Amino acid sequence: MKILAIGGSGGMGRFAVNAVQHFEKVEKIIVADLHLESARGFADEMNDKVSAIALDVNDTLALQAALSGVDIVMNTCGPFFRFGVPILKACIDAGCHYFDICDDWEPTIEMLQLDQAAKKAGICATIGLGASPGVSNLLALVAMQALDTVDTIYTGWDIGDAKPEESSSQQGTNAAVLHAIEQMTGRVQIFRDNRFEMARPLAPITVRYPGLPSFEGCIFGHPEAVTFPHNYPKLRASLNLAHGGGIDSWLLKTIMRLVDWRLISKVRAANFLTWFEKTIDVSAQVNGPEEPPVMYGLAIGAKDGRPASVGVSFIDPATQAAEANEIGMGAITGIPLACGVKFLIDGQLKETGVFSPEAGHINPKLFLEEVLVQLGHLTHLSSIAFEDNIKISCSW
Repeated sequence: MKILAIGGSGGMGRFAVNAVQHFEKVEKIIVADLHLESARGFADEMNDKVSAIALDVNDTLALQAALSGVDIVMNTCGPFFRFGVPILKACIDAGCHYFDICDDWEPTIEMLQLDQAAKKAGICATIGLGASPGVSNLLALVAMQALDTVDTIYTGWDIGDAKPEESSSQQGTNAAVLHAIEQMTGRVQIFRDNRFEMARPLAPITVRYPGLPSFEGCIFGHPEAVTFPHNYPKLRASLNLAHGGGIDSWLLKTIMRLVDWRLISKVRAANFLTWFEKTIDVSAQVNGPEEPPVMYGLAIGAKDGRPASVGVSFIDPATQAAEANEIGMGAITGIPLACGVKFLIDGQLKETGVFSPEAGHINPKLFLEEVLVQLGHLTHLSSIAFEDNIKISCSW
């Protein structure tokens, strides 16, 4: 298998490439980056399967040339509200299987509409296969499978743990931070009261998570809110929420309103947010047993004819044994992307079309187990067992 890793030397992509290079059925990985020196520098750190090219994805002819002879594309080139749709279209035209970590809801809707084109081309395209979306979707899917009926889905995470990786080829304003500004300003799409609506981001929502005191999450624009009702039309509500990290601070909300009022630019706000994260240690507190989960999926519905809820959470590695290293956003985002590639080349993804992670083409428990195996290669977790890293909390 020949893989093109677009943005493969970036803060997220480098973790995916590092994992994929060890897969036996992968013969070649081409790291494509706007900055050739950065791509080469990273590729030289990998094994002899990995090489580098310069690629400007805005250059249609160059992108088409880079896709020639490629079997699979791993796309970590953000922001996805600019690059997600055109790169997927190019992959469909070239007949390349496709995986990305798209975390913007707007292009997610457009990419899902390319399902028939992908089917016609005979390719499997899985979008948003990172941390959130990605792991969060599959946690929620595990929760859904424990209930008889489901009417509400919450996906959520601690924004204080979502710091951009320092090691990256990216220059200028960080795409992940720009994404955050995009999804905390204006209006974002959610699904509530059995219909889609445009809601103000950062609006508070009370979360009643089984086994924990109620806590407050804030609406954060993300694909999960729109992909779950796309795949499960009987749902009545689907929201993505963020907590922690100062997301409910008056300072952050004021900056977002200044963007809405066009008094400052999104780039300037992104630069401020980067300073805010570096100046205020928002992730210093370790999540305790009574604190909201670091990442979770919550399904609310019925079990045996009675109201019930199930929460499935990713346990913070910092709560494990002392030798456990912190798993950064690069690893928890890039590793699921690599696992998607592994599932495809091992024959576990057989359907064609465009899918979000919870669509049903991925076995969630097996996938999360593989994510833990691959994370275990990077960090000294005391255990990579599913039950030691994934906590299932039921209301009954």
